[in-house]
Amino acid sequence: MFQIIADSACDLTPEQARQLGVQIVPFYASTDGQNYLKEGEELPVRQLYSFMVENPDKTPKTSLPSLEDYRAAFEPYVRAGRPVLCLCFTGKMSGGVGSARNAAELLRDEYPEAQLQVMDTTAATVTESIVVRQACAMRDAGCSLQQAVQWLDEAVPTNRIFFTVGNLDYLIKGGRIGKAAGHTANFLGIKPMILFKEGEIFSSGVARGRKKSMERAVEQLLHYLAECNADPDDYAVTIGYGYDPAEGEQLLQMTGDALQAKYPGTACRPDMLQIGSTIAVHTGPYALGMGVMRRWKGEE
Repeated sequence: MFQIIADSACDLTPEQARQLGVQIVPFYASTDGQNYLKEGEELPVRQLYSFMVENPDKTPKTSLPSLEDYRAAFEPYVRAGRPVLCLCFTGKMSGGVGSARNAAELLRDEYPEAQLQVMDTTAATVTESIVVRQACAMRDAGCSLQQAVQWLDEAVPTNRIFFTVGNLDYLIKGGRIGKAAGHTANFLGIKPMILFKEGEIFSSGVARGRKKSMERAVEQLLHYLAECNADPDDYAVTIGYGYDPAEGEQLLQMTGDALQAKYPGTACRPDMLQIGSTIAVHTGPYALGMGVMRRWKGEE
Protein backbone atom coordinates (compact mmCIF):
# COMPACT_ATOMS: atom_id res chain seq x y z
CA MET A 1 0.00 0.00 0.00
CA PHE A 2 1.44 3.36 -0.97
CA GLN A 3 1.68 6.40 1.29
CA ILE A 4 -0.03 9.62 0.23
CA ILE A 5 1.59 12.96 1.07
CA ALA A 6 -0.03 16.28 0.15
CA ASP A 7 0.67 19.92 0.83
CA SER A 8 -1.63 21.99 3.01
CA ALA A 9 -3.18 23.74 -0.02
CA CYS A 10 -5.53 20.73 -0.20
CA ASP A 11 -7.24 22.30 2.84
CA LEU A 12 -7.99 19.08 4.68
CA THR A 13 -8.24 19.62 8.42
CA PRO A 14 -5.67 17.79 10.57
CA GLU A 15 -8.40 15.39 11.69
CA GLN A 16 -9.52 14.68 8.12
CA ALA A 17 -5.93 14.03 7.07
CA ARG A 18 -5.47 11.58 9.96
CA GLN A 19 -8.68 9.76 9.11
CA LEU A 20 -7.65 9.46 5.46
CA GLY A 21 -4.09 8.40 6.31
CA VAL A 22 -2.58 11.38 4.50
CA GLN A 23 0.54 13.17 5.68
CA ILE A 24 0.43 16.95 5.17
CA VAL A 25 3.45 19.09 4.34
CA PRO A 26 2.39 22.60 5.35
CA PHE A 27 2.79 25.89 3.59
CA TYR A 28 3.78 28.76 5.85
CA ALA A 29 1.73 31.88 6.62
CA SER A 30 2.64 35.18 8.22
CA THR A 31 0.56 38.08 9.47
CA ASP A 32 3.55 40.41 9.93
CA GLY A 33 5.74 39.47 6.96
CA GLN A 34 8.56 38.31 9.25
CA ASN A 35 7.43 35.37 11.35
CA TYR A 36 6.20 32.46 9.25
CA LEU A 37 4.18 29.69 10.91
CA LYS A 38 3.01 26.31 9.62
CA GLU A 39 -0.43 26.67 8.05
CA GLY A 40 -3.10 24.82 9.98
CA GLU A 41 -0.67 23.69 12.70
CA GLU A 42 1.05 26.69 14.25
CA LEU A 43 -1.35 29.20 12.67
CA PRO A 44 -4.93 27.83 12.53
CA VAL A 45 -6.84 28.90 9.43
CA ARG A 46 -9.64 30.42 11.50
CA GLN A 47 -7.10 32.59 13.30
CA LEU A 48 -5.76 33.89 9.99
CA TYR A 49 -9.27 34.73 8.77
CA SER A 50 -10.02 36.61 11.98
CA PHE A 51 -6.83 38.62 11.49
CA MET A 52 -7.82 39.48 7.91
CA VAL A 53 -11.32 40.60 8.89
CA GLU A 54 -10.10 42.64 11.86
CA ASN A 55 -7.15 44.17 9.97
CA PRO A 56 -8.36 44.93 6.43
CA ASP A 57 -5.42 47.29 5.85
CA LYS A 58 -2.87 44.49 6.37
CA THR A 59 -2.07 41.71 3.93
CA PRO A 60 -0.86 38.32 5.21
CA LYS A 61 1.78 36.43 3.24
CA THR A 62 2.54 32.81 2.53
CA SER A 63 5.72 30.86 1.86
CA LEU A 64 6.11 27.46 0.24
CA PRO A 65 7.44 24.25 1.84
CA SER A 66 11.18 23.80 1.43
CA LEU A 67 13.13 20.96 -0.12
CA GLU A 68 14.07 19.88 3.41
CA ASP A 69 10.41 19.86 4.47
CA TYR A 70 9.64 17.39 1.70
CA ARG A 71 12.77 15.33 2.26
CA ALA A 72 11.85 14.93 5.94
CA ALA A 73 8.36 13.79 4.92
CA PHE A 74 9.52 11.33 2.24
CA GLU A 75 12.57 9.71 3.79
CA PRO A 76 10.99 7.50 6.49
CA TYR A 77 8.77 5.80 3.89
CA VAL A 78 11.58 5.50 1.34
CA ARG A 79 13.83 3.87 3.96
CA ALA A 80 11.04 1.43 4.81
CA GLY A 81 10.59 0.55 1.14
CA ARG A 82 7.08 1.94 1.00
CA PRO A 83 5.92 3.62 -2.26
CA VAL A 84 5.03 7.31 -1.95
CA LEU A 85 2.64 9.49 -3.94
CA CYS A 86 3.06 13.22 -3.32
CA LEU A 87 0.23 15.47 -4.51
CA CYS A 88 1.07 19.16 -4.91
CA PHE A 89 -0.68 22.50 -5.39
CA THR A 90 -0.58 23.77 -8.98
CA GLY A 91 2.93 24.59 -10.12
CA LYS A 92 1.61 27.56 -12.11
CA MET A 93 0.92 29.39 -8.85
CA SER A 94 3.59 28.00 -6.51
CA GLY A 95 7.08 26.56 -6.51
CA GLY A 96 6.14 23.94 -3.94
CA VAL A 97 6.00 21.13 -6.49
CA GLY A 98 9.56 22.04 -7.49
CA SER A 99 10.70 21.65 -3.88
CA ALA A 100 9.05 18.23 -3.75
CA ARG A 101 10.60 17.09 -7.03
CA ASN A 102 14.06 18.22 -5.98
CA ALA A 103 13.71 16.37 -2.67
CA ALA A 104 12.59 13.26 -4.55
CA GLU A 105 15.61 13.41 -6.88
CA LEU A 106 18.03 13.64 -3.96
CA LEU A 107 16.43 10.65 -2.29
CA ARG A 108 16.49 8.60 -5.49
CA ASP A 109 20.24 9.17 -5.63
CA GLU A 110 20.56 7.70 -2.13
CA TYR A 111 17.87 5.02 -2.55
CA PRO A 112 17.86 3.89 -6.21
CA GLU A 113 14.99 1.47 -5.59
CA ALA A 114 12.71 4.18 -4.16
CA GLN A 115 9.18 4.30 -5.57
CA LEU A 116 8.47 8.00 -5.24
CA GLN A 117 6.07 9.90 -7.49
CA VAL A 118 5.50 13.67 -7.27
CA MET A 119 2.44 14.98 -9.11
CA ASP A 120 1.48 18.54 -9.99
CA THR A 121 -2.28 18.25 -9.51
CA THR A 122 -2.95 21.52 -11.40
CA ALA A 123 -5.48 21.92 -8.59
CA ALA A 124 -5.98 24.03 -5.48
CA THR A 125 -8.07 24.01 -2.31
CA VAL A 126 -11.42 22.28 -3.11
CA THR A 127 -10.16 20.50 -6.23
CA GLU A 128 -6.88 19.48 -4.64
CA SER A 129 -8.90 17.93 -1.81
CA ILE A 130 -10.86 15.96 -4.41
CA VAL A 131 -7.61 14.71 -5.99
CA VAL A 132 -6.36 13.59 -2.58
CA ARG A 133 -9.60 11.78 -1.77
CA GLN A 134 -9.60 9.93 -5.10
CA ALA A 135 -6.01 8.83 -4.48
CA CYS A 136 -7.04 7.58 -1.03
CA ALA A 137 -9.95 5.63 -2.48
CA MET A 138 -7.64 3.92 -4.99
CA ARG A 139 -5.02 3.16 -2.33
CA ASP A 140 -7.64 1.68 -0.01
CA ALA A 141 -9.04 -0.45 -2.83
CA GLY A 142 -5.63 -2.02 -3.36
CA CYS A 143 -4.52 -0.13 -6.47
CA SER A 144 -0.80 0.12 -7.03
CA LEU A 145 1.07 3.43 -7.10
CA GLN A 146 1.39 3.14 -10.88
CA GLN A 147 -2.33 2.49 -11.34
CA ALA A 148 -3.21 5.52 -9.19
CA VAL A 149 -0.81 7.80 -11.07
CA GLN A 150 -2.14 6.65 -14.44
CA TRP A 151 -5.77 7.33 -13.47
CA LEU A 152 -4.98 10.69 -11.87
CA ASP A 153 -2.99 11.80 -14.92
CA GLU A 154 -6.15 11.29 -16.98
CA ALA A 155 -8.60 12.72 -14.43
CA VAL A 156 -6.95 15.86 -13.06
CA PRO A 157 -7.50 17.86 -16.29
CA THR A 158 -11.24 17.66 -15.53
CA ASN A 159 -10.89 19.78 -12.38
CA ARG A 160 -12.52 23.23 -12.32
CA ILE A 161 -13.34 25.81 -9.64
CA PHE A 162 -16.15 28.35 -10.08
CA PHE A 163 -15.95 31.06 -7.44
CA THR A 164 -16.34 34.66 -6.42
CA VAL A 165 -14.85 36.95 -3.77
CA GLY A 166 -16.24 39.43 -1.26
CA ASN A 167 -14.60 42.42 -2.94
CA LEU A 168 -11.68 43.11 -5.22
CA ASP A 169 -9.28 44.53 -2.63
CA TYR A 170 -7.00 41.50 -2.44
CA LEU A 171 -6.99 41.02 -6.21
CA ILE A 172 -6.04 44.71 -6.53
CA LYS A 173 -3.20 44.26 -4.02
CA GLY A 174 -1.99 41.22 -5.91
CA GLY A 175 -1.94 43.13 -9.18
CA ARG A 176 -4.58 40.94 -10.83
CA ILE A 177 -6.87 43.88 -11.54
CA GLY A 178 -6.22 47.60 -12.02
CA LYS A 179 -6.85 49.89 -9.04
CA ALA A 180 -9.26 52.23 -10.84
CA ALA A 181 -11.37 49.43 -12.31
CA GLY A 182 -11.30 47.52 -9.04
CA HIS A 183 -12.40 50.40 -6.85
CA THR A 184 -15.17 51.28 -9.31
CA ALA A 185 -16.41 47.69 -9.28
CA ASN A 186 -16.38 47.66 -5.47
CA PHE A 187 -18.39 50.89 -5.39
CA LEU A 188 -20.98 49.48 -7.79
CA GLY A 189 -21.28 46.21 -5.84
CA ILE A 190 -20.02 44.13 -8.77
CA LYS A 191 -18.68 40.69 -7.88
CA PRO A 192 -16.12 39.12 -10.22
CA MET A 193 -16.74 35.53 -11.27
CA ILE A 194 -13.51 33.59 -11.43
CA LEU A 195 -12.70 30.31 -13.16
CA PHE A 196 -9.79 28.12 -12.06
CA LYS A 197 -8.71 25.54 -14.63
CA GLU A 198 -5.46 23.96 -15.79
CA GLY A 199 -3.79 25.39 -12.70
CA GLU A 200 -4.55 29.04 -13.50
CA ILE A 201 -7.11 31.74 -12.74
CA PHE A 202 -9.30 33.28 -15.45
CA SER A 203 -12.12 35.82 -15.44
CA SER A 204 -15.54 34.30 -16.10
CA GLY A 205 -17.78 37.37 -15.96
CA VAL A 206 -19.37 39.44 -13.23
CA ALA A 207 -22.48 39.40 -11.07
CA ARG A 208 -24.18 42.17 -9.14
CA GLY A 209 -24.42 41.31 -5.46
CA ARG A 210 -23.47 38.31 -3.37
CA LYS A 211 -26.59 36.21 -3.94
CA LYS A 212 -26.38 36.65 -7.71
CA SER A 213 -22.72 35.63 -7.66
CA MET A 214 -23.61 32.43 -5.80
CA GLU A 215 -26.36 31.68 -8.31
CA ARG A 216 -23.93 32.33 -11.14
CA ALA A 217 -21.37 29.90 -9.70
CA VAL A 218 -24.04 27.18 -9.58
CA GLU A 219 -25.03 27.97 -13.17
CA GLN A 220 -21.42 27.66 -14.28
CA LEU A 221 -21.08 24.27 -12.60
CA LEU A 222 -24.22 22.97 -14.32
CA HIS A 223 -23.04 24.39 -17.65
CA TYR A 224 -19.69 22.62 -17.28
CA LEU A 225 -21.36 19.25 -16.60
CA ALA A 226 -23.67 19.75 -19.58
CA GLU A 227 -20.78 20.81 -21.81
CA CYS A 228 -18.95 17.60 -20.89
CA ASN A 229 -22.15 15.59 -21.44
CA ALA A 230 -21.39 14.28 -17.98
CA ASP A 231 -23.28 12.08 -15.59
CA PRO A 232 -22.91 13.98 -12.29
CA ASP A 233 -22.61 10.63 -10.50
CA ASP A 234 -19.17 10.38 -12.14
CA TYR A 235 -18.01 13.64 -10.56
CA ALA A 236 -17.15 14.90 -7.09
CA VAL A 237 -18.23 18.42 -6.07
CA THR A 238 -16.85 20.31 -3.08
CA ILE A 239 -18.03 23.69 -1.80
CA GLY A 240 -15.35 26.05 -0.51
CA TYR A 241 -16.00 28.97 1.82
CA GLY A 242 -13.81 31.53 3.56
CA TYR A 243 -14.57 33.35 6.79
CA ASP A 244 -18.31 32.71 6.94
CA PRO A 245 -19.42 29.05 7.26
CA ALA A 246 -23.08 30.09 6.97
CA GLU A 247 -22.41 31.21 3.39
CA GLY A 248 -20.82 27.85 2.72
CA GLU A 249 -23.89 26.06 4.03
CA GLN A 250 -26.12 28.25 1.88
CA LEU A 251 -24.14 27.50 -1.26
CA LEU A 252 -24.00 23.80 -0.36
CA GLN A 253 -27.80 23.71 -0.19
CA MET A 254 -28.20 25.69 -3.42
CA THR A 255 -25.79 23.43 -5.28
CA GLY A 256 -27.34 20.21 -4.02
CA ASP A 257 -30.85 21.44 -4.89
CA ALA A 258 -29.76 22.50 -8.38
CA LEU A 259 -28.13 19.15 -9.10
CA GLN A 260 -31.23 17.27 -7.94
CA ALA A 261 -33.49 19.53 -10.01
CA LYS A 262 -31.49 19.03 -13.22
CA TYR A 263 -30.52 15.41 -12.59
CA PRO A 264 -33.34 13.83 -10.54
CA GLY A 265 -32.11 10.99 -8.39
CA THR A 266 -28.43 11.76 -8.85
CA ALA A 267 -26.14 10.33 -6.19
CA CYS A 268 -23.82 13.34 -6.47
CA ARG A 269 -23.81 14.99 -3.04
CA PRO A 270 -21.52 18.01 -2.63
CA ASP A 271 -19.38 18.22 0.49
CA MET A 272 -17.75 21.32 1.97
CA LEU A 273 -14.46 22.64 3.33
CA GLN A 274 -12.97 25.91 4.51
CA ILE A 275 -10.56 27.51 2.04
CA GLY A 276 -7.11 27.71 3.62
CA SER A 277 -4.42 30.35 3.98
CA THR A 278 -2.60 29.60 0.73
CA ILE A 279 -5.57 30.78 -1.33
CA ALA A 280 -7.12 33.20 1.17
CA VAL A 281 -4.17 35.60 1.16
CA HIS A 282 -4.78 36.15 -2.56
CA THR A 283 -8.59 36.19 -2.63
CA GLY A 284 -9.45 37.76 0.72
CA PRO A 285 -11.57 36.34 3.52
CA TYR A 286 -14.82 35.97 1.58
CA ALA A 287 -13.98 33.67 -1.32
CA LEU A 288 -16.89 31.33 -2.06
CA GLY A 289 -17.50 28.74 -4.74
CA MET A 290 -17.23 25.10 -5.70
CA GLY A 291 -14.77 22.68 -7.25
CA VAL A 292 -15.58 19.73 -9.47
CA MET A 293 -13.57 16.82 -10.84
CA ARG A 294 -14.17 13.34 -12.17
CA ARG A 295 -14.15 10.77 -9.38
CA TRP A 296 -12.80 7.26 -9.22
CA LYS A 297 -15.65 4.78 -9.15
CA GLY A 298 -13.79 1.57 -8.38
CA GLU A 299 -14.20 -0.30 -11.62
CA GLU A 300 -11.61 1.74 -13.46
